[in-house]
Amino acid sequence: MLTSIALIGMPGGGKSSVGRQLARRLGCPFRDTDTIIEERIGEPIRSFFDREGEPRFRDIEQQVLQGCLDQAGEGVLATGGGIVVREANRRLLSQRAVTIYLHTPPDELARRLRHDTHRPMLQVADPRAKLRELYRVRDPLYRETARFVIETGRPSVPTLVGMILMQLELAGLVDPALVPSPVDQTTLFGRRDD
Repeated sequence: MLTSIALIGMPGGGKSSVGRQLARRLGCPFRDTDTIIEERIGEPIRSFFDREGEPRFRDIEQQVLQGCLDQAGEGVLATGGGIVVREANRRLLSQRAVTIYLHTPPDELARRLRHDTHRPMLQVADPRAKLRELYRVRDPLYRETARFVIETGRPSVPTLVGMILMQLELAGLVDPALVPSPVDQTTLFGRRDD
C-alpha cells in the first residue's frame, strides 16, 4: 500500500467495522475520526454537537481529518458520515487518500440504525426520513470524492473487505498476496457472516 485509505459513507454504512478489518488485513494502523474527535473534546460527539452546534463540530472534524492525513505513513481511516459536507474535506480526501465510498441505500441504513441513540443527526421524530434527506444531499458528494464505490447491501464485513482488496489490487495499490485467492473468494462470497 502506498498511501492512506479513507472510508466515507452514510452513518451506519460500516466504515469503522470494515476499516478495522481492512487495516488488519493490510497490516497497517487504523484510525477513526469520530473516536479521535471524542478524545479531543473529552465527551461524546452527541453532547458536544447538541451544546456547541454543527458548525463548531465540523471545524474540529476538519482539523482532525487534516491531522490524520498529515501523519506520515500508511493507514486506514474511517470518517464520520458528514465529513464530505465541507468542500475542504472533500478536496483533502480526494488529493491525499485513496477514498472509498461504502454505499448503502437509506432504507437499509434505517434498518441498521433503528435503535441508535448516539448519532446526533438521527435523534429526530422520523429517523428514516432524516436518513433519506441526508442521503439525497450527501450521496453526490461521496461520489464526487471517492475513487471507488463499494455497494454494501447486506454482505458480511469480511466480504466487503475482500471486495475492497480486489478493487485496490486491480488499481495496483496493494500486493496481490493480500487479496483472497479464488478458493477464498468462493467461500467468502458464498455465505453471509453476520
